[in-house]
This record gives sequence, C-alpha cells and structure tokens, in this order.
Amino acid sequence: MSKKDAAAAENQQAQLRRIKLPKRENLEMFGMVIQRQGGDQIKVLCEDGQERSCRITGKMRKRTWMRDRDVVIIRLWDFQPSKADIVWRYIGFQTEHLKRKGFLGKLPV
Repeated sequence: MSKKDAAAAENQQAQLRRIKLPKRENLEMFGMVIQRQGGDQIKVLCEDGQERSCRITGKMRKRTWMRDRDVVIIRLWDFQPSKADIVWRYIGFQTEHLKRKGFLGKLPV
C-alpha cells in the first residue's frame, strides 16, 4: 500500500468517526432524493414514508450538488410539516456505513 492510499484510508476513517446524524429534537430525519425539480427545490422520500418538497439551504446551495438516490438529512418546517430544508448530504462510503449500522432501515437504499 502506497503512502497516498494509506493517507486516503486514514482520511476516510476520520470522516466516519465524525459522521453527522439527525437530531430528532430539531425535527431532523433521514431522506433520499428522488427527483430534482429545478433551482433549489428537490423531492425527497423521508424515512416516515412521506414524499416532501425540500429546498437546499443557502450555505449548501452552490457548494453541494444533489443527485438522485443521495441520502440526506432534512429538517422539517415546524409550521408546515409537508415541506423541509436539506441540511446535510452523505457521500458514498458514509451511506454504506450508515446502511451497515442499520440507520437507513426504513429507506429503500
């Protein structure tokens, strides 16, 4: 294993140690992107079985690109629970880690 491969594996392990999970007290939950609707609007299938229209928050808007079947954390609007904000997007190996640990049991990942 080269130094570059070892450094990449170490970086991946560090990112798994500090993986972000939804805070239920803040109305956050897991979701999966099912359709991009243009601009900052995205249709998300949530872990409670509902499809919600979500928007990408301002700090993520031009920094993070969403694709279909991406796993995300959404924060429900307290005054209109049929809509939500996307606050976090997981990358490939983080999604696999969550799946192995059983966090994504209710999503069709």
